[in-house]
Amino acid sequence: MGFARTCSVTLVGVEGVVVEVQADLEPGVAAFTLVGLPDKSLTESRDRVRAAVVNSGAQWPQKKLTVGLSPASVPKSGSGFDLAVAAAVLGAAERIDPRTLADLLMIGELGLDGRVRPVRGILPAVLAAAEAGYEQVVVPECAAAEASLVPGVSVLGVRSLRQLIAVLADEPVPEEEQDRQGGPDPFTAGLRMPGTDAATGTHGVGAAQRDHGHDLADVVGQTSARTAVEVAAAGGHHLLLEGPPGAGKTMLAERLPAVLPRLDREASLEVTAVHSVAGLLPPGRPLIDVAPYCAPHHSATMQALVGGGPGVARPGAVSLAHRGVLFLDETPEFSSHALDALRQPLESGHVVIARSAGVVRFPARFLMVLAANPCPCGLFSRKGDLCECSPSSIRRYQARLSGPLLDRVDLRVEVDRVTRRELAGDGSRGDCTATVADRVRGARERAAARLAGTPWRSNSEVPGRELRSRWLAAPGALDDAERCLERGVLTARGLDRVLRVAWTVADLVGHDRPDARDVALALQLRTGVPRGVPMALGALT
Repeated sequence: MGFARTCSVTLVGVEGVVVEVQADLEPGVAAFTLVGLPDKSLTESRDRVRAAVVNSGAQWPQKKLTVGLSPASVPKSGSGFDLAVAAAVLGAAERIDPRTLADLLMIGELGLDGRVRPVRGILPAVLAAAEAGYEQVVVPECAAAEASLVPGVSVLGVRSLRQLIAVLADEPVPEEEQDRQGGPDPFTAGLRMPGTDAATGTHGVGAAQRDHGHDLADVVGQTSARTAVEVAAAGGHHLLLEGPPGAGKTMLAERLPAVLPRLDREASLEVTAVHSVAGLLPPGRPLIDVAPYCAPHHSATMQALVGGGPGVARPGAVSLAHRGVLFLDETPEFSSHALDALRQPLESGHVVIARSAGVVRFPARFLMVLAANPCPCGLFSRKGDLCECSPSSIRRYQARLSGPLLDRVDLRVEVDRVTRRELAGDGSRGDCTATVADRVRGARERAAARLAGTPWRSNSEVPGRELRSRWLAAPGALDDAERCLERGVLTARGLDRVLRVAWTVADLVGHDRPDARDVALALQLRTGVPRGVPMALGALT
């Protein structure tokens, strides 16, 4: 009787669970039994592993073979167990010394010819291995760079099962044919979830790196909207842009990710883990260090927005926009159920999806930008009479954005039509992206210094009770905001959000704490009612 064991990882959302893969050989009729709650793709690994072992020059044991995945109570899915199953079988057959397998963790799918193919979720799997105390992991060679992002773990990248057998058996490692250069990569074909880019409008490398031609200086006029974009980037505040078609709402949203500062190491690993599970990591760039940008179409379902779907739950647009920007263009055209599903991640920073097989948790701390027309035809305005929509249709259209959702939006700005003079270049141009990004970076650094030693990173994350008791505004600065609360213009949540925006404005203009003008600008940005303060931040210094 032969026995061997090694380890692999199964993913539950973006969290990994270490699974022990055990192989047992007994005399009897040749059979291959796989136990431990495997799904369909994992059950099919029996045929893949058998063919890969034979085509790698090893002998398949003609005995009763049982492979167990422990803990047996945890559902296992995916093809990433193939490499561990093959190694455990060869260890039980004594082709490999079983003692060399006990401390290894293996992740990878096997082709019928023995090639080792990449799978989704390499980074979160290796992170789980490191937390469990494993010091050496075996992954596909093309995924070794992604696995190497985890410190303290030795990564062995193999191109085929034949190479792995040689390494573990202390034999000369055979040379494998190099991947062909140019054209589709056969190793990564099918690695992405079908249609993910199209369904979510995801750009994992961020707008700053995606298109260097996008610059805030291209946006003509729109002083109020540009100020709101800068404040949103500096404090991580959610933003609503309302105005007629062609006023520049989408242009502003597309340029917002380039204004955000680069992600730190912890945030980069979080974002990379989510995109790794979704199969959206850009080739040659295993670490995402710039803010992602996600712009799903208004026909997207609730599952496409918040995650889920049949079978294993997958991350949705809110998770793919983690630490970046989620842009919902034509927001009133989205399903009301899909929009209302955003309330929980907007407050908690994560999404919890309950399924019969268990509960999955995805991170979802994003900056939301909503863009909406004022009416169905888009021409309704306080300054003109071009709109032909009836008052009832305008009310119904605007009511598609529920009050609870809008209460979670910090900044609401009306984007006016661009005049001919502004479009011709006679008006003054705003600051470029680099200049605004420098101011945003400075404001973030001031906020980080103030929030040092706390679990919060930006002003938008600080609870209201802390702002009212620990970091106080200037005396009398909140008088107008408190009167708005008494009159019902603001809710208690709205007052907290005004205070957070006021702190961001203070950080941008260099004040030690918000004064009355900072709070007035925050109120003006939230309610749209003029408060007698200029919209340009430079006038507040």
